[in-house]
Amino acid sequence: MGFTMDGLVGRARALAEGAVSSRALVEEALRRIAETQPTLNAFRRVRAEAALREAAEADRRLAAGERAPLLGVPVAVKDDMDVAGEPTAFGCAGDFPPKIADSEAVRRLRAAGAIVVGKTNTPELGQWPVTDGPAFGVTRNPWSLEHTPGGSSGGSAAAVAAGIVPAALGSDGAGSIRIPAAWTHLVGIKPQRGRISTWPEREAFRGITCDGPLARTVADAALLLHVASGSHAGDLHRPAPVELLAAVDREPRRLRIALSVRPAFAAVRHRLDPEARAATIRMAERLEALGHEVVEEEPRYGAIGLTFVPRSMAGVRDWARRAPDPSLLDPRTHVNARGGLLLGGDVLRVARAAEGPLRRRVGELFGRFDLVLTPTTAVPPLPVAELAGLGSRDTNSAMITACPYAWPWNVLGWPAASVPAGFTAGGLPLGAQFLGPANSEPLLISLAAQLEADQRWYERWPAGARGDAGAGAGLSAAPLPR
Repeated sequence: MGFTMDGLVGRARALAEGAVSSRALVEEALRRIAETQPTLNAFRRVRAEAALREAAEADRRLAAGERAPLLGVPVAVKDDMDVAGEPTAFGCAGDFPPKIADSEAVRRLRAAGAIVVGKTNTPELGQWPVTDGPAFGVTRNPWSLEHTPGGSSGGSAAAVAAGIVPAALGSDGAGSIRIPAAWTHLVGIKPQRGRISTWPEREAFRGITCDGPLARTVADAALLLHVASGSHAGDLHRPAPVELLAAVDREPRRLRIALSVRPAFAAVRHRLDPEARAATIRMAERLEALGHEVVEEEPRYGAIGLTFVPRSMAGVRDWARRAPDPSLLDPRTHVNARGGLLLGGDVLRVARAAEGPLRRRVGELFGRFDLVLTPTTAVPPLPVAELAGLGSRDTNSAMITACPYAWPWNVLGWPAASVPAGFTAGGLPLGAQFLGPANSEPLLISLAAQLEADQRWYERWPAGARGDAGAGAGLSAAPLPR
């Protein structure tokens, strides 16, 4: 399953066995950040001094015989999550105050012993499937510096794909974990709404956004999901726990899987790139070779897009009002925030009320199928700055055209996972996603692990990603960002 020192599971095991120190792992992560920041630009904030102090404390605890699932392991989190002592700018420019407490997800990471080395870049308020902006510049894809790692969890994906950290938390409001996972050759899981607490928010972006892991292997993703999962008393959504770790080693029964290549209606003409389509068909063929039944069938999405837009824009409006200097926000953010005002009130209430009927309409499929297989994205990774300079209408059209397959599951609040599905002829990563019904993370993990054992995707790395002085990636040392 890829249990090596490259991964989260392997590093946790090596620390527990005394084969490596937390200080050595944290120093290596900080070195890789410094090397890659001029090119990849994955991090918004780096906790160099604090992380080294925490590593020393982890080594003391390990030497005293203490054990915790991630004790001493360096990880990263997206910059929409609160880390005590650091600002949460969520991709925006401006002087945001430092937070006085960790978010619940970060608190749980720390309780498991993890060391947060930094906060990763995200486009402004997570609105776009590319990671760039005037506040921090352009984040690039380790597989090709001319292409985006995706968004909005692009910084977390770039950091994991480049081998800077073994795993990272991202958030997914319209595919923002799954899109960058697909475009950087990673496993990305959007769990059941509420599986990972969004506290101090009762819910994120009116319930469409969930936090989740990005990792190179299924076992690493499952472990990070496991330690971050759990509810806070103030959460609006509190699903019953499910067993995540055991699912990694459990062979799935023979599954009936619906193959879907037609996205939900969104008033934009869609075109599925031939290489993305071929990658999904190859995945279906491998599933059949593993003994599963795959049948072409399309979910009955109906007018699901009409329920997504008001909630998304209301979330943008909620966050935009926190900006210390609204004049620094992207003009497209102002457009979306005004939409959140116009589509609030009764429109927003109707959008929320539609979720139950939509679950019944789409969920009918799960009376006949166990999971749905779709492309994660309609196209390979976009060139960097592909959406820069566009107006709001053109931006929305371009991103919906590129990424039409992920967002319906954010409306429904159900689990989904993207896994590597090969590469284009030019060497750019592609992904396929599995969509499940409520609380189906164990099934998604079991199937992904079975595919991983067959495909061994974790063996392939971008040039320079193993920390070998940046070989092949044109990397150079630079001061750590503050």
